[in-house]
Amino acid sequence: MSTSILNLPTEEYIYPGNRACTGCGLGIAYRIGLKAFGPDTILVVPPSCLTVLQGLYPIAATKLPCLNVVFASTAAAATGVSAALRAMGREKTNVLAWAGDGGTSDIGIQALSGAAERGENIVYICYDNEAYMNTGVQRSGTTPKGALTTTTPIVGKLQQKKDVPSIMAAHGLSYVASCSAAYPLDLYDKLIKAQSLPGTKYIHIHTPCPSGWGFDSSQTVKLGKLAVESGMVELYEIENGYFRLTGASAQLSNTKDLVPVSEYIKRQSRFRALPAAELEAMQDTVNQRWREIAPCVETA
Repeated sequence: MSTSILNLPTEEYIYPGNRACTGCGLGIAYRIGLKAFGPDTILVVPPSCLTVLQGLYPIAATKLPCLNVVFASTAAAATGVSAALRAMGREKTNVLAWAGDGGTSDIGIQALSGAAERGENIVYICYDNEAYMNTGVQRSGTTPKGALTTTTPIVGKLQQKKDVPSIMAAHGLSYVASCSAAYPLDLYDKLIKAQSLPGTKYIHIHTPCPSGWGFDSSQTVKLGKLAVESGMVELYEIENGYFRLTGASAQLSNTKDLVPVSEYIKRQSRFRALPAAELEAMQDTVNQRWREIAPCVETA
């Protein structure tokens, strides 16, 4: 049974006073994610916006124990925590690695790939705000093509966004899921499922960032939903190799159901230099992708 707002756990594991920016999509995802994992959880976090949200020692906004590690080591450190818990006979304790897109798609991908190949029993979450936001909005591997950042300031990023969930799915994991902070109940259900499966589980969360993307902070959820409704972001899960659309994406049966990509793009100042031809190419890419996946999956 899918979770609704009526049966979502009421216990909070993050205090309301924290250092997140106004309208931060990570704050939504983090609050819901911790509800899904509960009190018997140890977090492993590299340098990121999440370390800012949690606060500086000795004050923390998170009620759960958290190990702060160096940028490249998130999955390796989580592996060590998991091994220590097994040695203590605490195999039911969740080990939750939670990193940004820079610490996942770029700096941390070697350790993550190694943990996945070994089948380490951890859940790894990447919150993807599509740039190195904590250090000044530098481009990352998951920054979309055409987006302006402080390191791509004139014409925007020239390369396509790295598809990290597909990279992780290629490792043969028991569970890979794509989520959005704008759809927290879909995220919650996927995190509950991930805990029940063996080995390494990978969750990728699209996380709108008002300050880095250039939109009003009141529009975070609206923009996140537009990303899904336009097909720029897909909500899906891959369980033991089986691909399935979920939530709002499962309601989009063909390209006619999609909101134009321009409705998503025009609300963000980071795309202000995007040429019309590139916007058309984005729309063509989305349409082609949707023609490939919509007819051949069992939706829910």
